[in-house]
Amino acid sequence: MDKPYGLTMRGIIKNDNDEILILRRHPKSRTNPHKWELPGGKVDPGEFFDEALIREIKEETSLDGKIGDFYEAVQDDYVHKRTVQIIMYLKDLKGEVKISDEHDDWMWAGLDKIKELELSTAFEKVLKKKNWKI
Repeated sequence: MDKPYGLTMRGIIKNDNDEILILRRHPKSRTNPHKWELPGGKVDPGEFFDEALIREIKEETSLDGKIGDFYEAVQDDYVHKRTVQIIMYLKDLKGEVKISDEHDDWMWAGLDKIKELELSTAFEKVLKKKNWKI
């Protein structure tokens, strides 16, 4: 049987120093444990993708914001499923970063720092596809 597809939304959140908010997955995570990724998550059945991204950003970072422009999309294959990840910019963010228990750390980082980290497969794939430009 073919592996099912899922849709995942990820957000690019920048601070005033042009650094990007990244989160490190919990070491017991089923996929990409202890690797850095953009905030976001799965779109629930029947949910609009833009609403899913706003919901996931709030759940994972405690930030409120609005959807900005499209950045990129990639496919990521796991043993048990395939996902299409859509990455969007976020804007008009309010609040302080407080991460959920899905992650164990977070940071604001520029691309030079991000290149040194262990990244989730989708995050690395999208950055390579865009030639490490955000």
